[in-house]
Amino acid sequence: MSIDVKEVKTKKELKNFIKFQMKLYEGNPYYVPQLIRDEMEIFDKKKNPAYENGDTKLFLAYKDGKIVGRIAALLNRAANEKYKQNNLRFGWFDGIDDFEVVKALFDKVEDWGRELGMETMTGPQGFTDLDPEGMLIEGFEELQTIATIYNYPYYKELLEKYGFKKEIDYIEFQTKTPKSFDEVPEKLKRTAKWVKERYGFKLMKFKSVKEAKKHGKELFDLLDEAYEELYGTSPLTERQKEYYIKKYIPFVNPKLLEAVENEKGEMIGFMITMPSLSKAFQKAKGRLFPFGFIHILKALKTYETLDFYLAAVKKEYRGKGVDLLMILDIIEKGIKFGFKNGESNPELETNKKIQGEWKYFNPRQHKRRRIFIKNIGK
Repeated sequence: MSIDVKEVKTKKELKNFIKFQMKLYEGNPYYVPQLIRDEMEIFDKKKNPAYENGDTKLFLAYKDGKIVGRIAALLNRAANEKYKQNNLRFGWFDGIDDFEVVKALFDKVEDWGRELGMETMTGPQGFTDLDPEGMLIEGFEELQTIATIYNYPYYKELLEKYGFKKEIDYIEFQTKTPKSFDEVPEKLKRTAKWVKERYGFKLMKFKSVKEAKKHGKELFDLLDEAYEELYGTSPLTERQKEYYIKKYIPFVNPKLLEAVENEKGEMIGFMITMPSLSKAFQKAKGRLFPFGFIHILKALKTYETLDFYLAAVKKEYRGKGVDLLMILDIIEKGIKFGFKNGESNPELETNKKIQGEWKYFNPRQHKRRRIFIKNIGK
């Protein structure tokens, strides 16, 4: 039976697009489903400001009348302008272990790419660096974080058969929290003390989410600057920054939000960490109601695994110990709250400096994910 690919046009089709992944991975203990409401909003052109600089086409593949695959084609004009390229991204790709399904879906993406004059196709990626990106190629028996993609091992082989090659990899680490602060190397403690005395840096304290939200604009401005040189990033618009502040900051535990200010009171570095919500999202099964929000609220107060989401240091202050101050402070808090593990989330394999900061805490590199590339020019 041939594969029939249809473009997603209606709200019902969009919901089927989102739910397909949940059906495909049903019962998988390592897969973490996203909230259906959040996924619907990502592709809402009225709500998601990313559409100011981009566009999408979503496709569903059918076999014998049953959905067997999905994919999103994403045009990011801001990224293409920044990197002086004609590139089309793909994301939200899932399918059964059938090359004909993969070929049918990606042929549609390529067709649209050529219509737009695109020369390459990369992915899996989202609109921005804050969307899940990178196909899992190692670590299939590791619980995913809510910020990452889970996929079956056969995805890599199917993409390579279609003609994709490696563009760049991300790696992830897991560490054990020290049992006491005495286990932290004295060298790091002395260096942190010297940094404070030498530069006058101070750790910022946030008493409430409301107070943290006041610094949201400053935080995302810093993020935009710090991530400018990283692979695949594109500048955020002011609307996007406001969107992310409203979407993410309310869930942040102010006690686990790290930030450093200089002698002028300016934020020069930050680190966002949260208790792992992976198991809570599994229990929620994509829905906040009627009981999903209860699982999530409970998880926010369950101090077992600490997920490291975002971290950035202002360019002119790199190499001056800003990140060290934040790391030591969050370790001290981790010990106090009783966290057993830390999860890094994806880091570019080329970012040796960040990876070097984990070496003092017996890291286990347990996951690897990949951005693929394929030439599609005529």
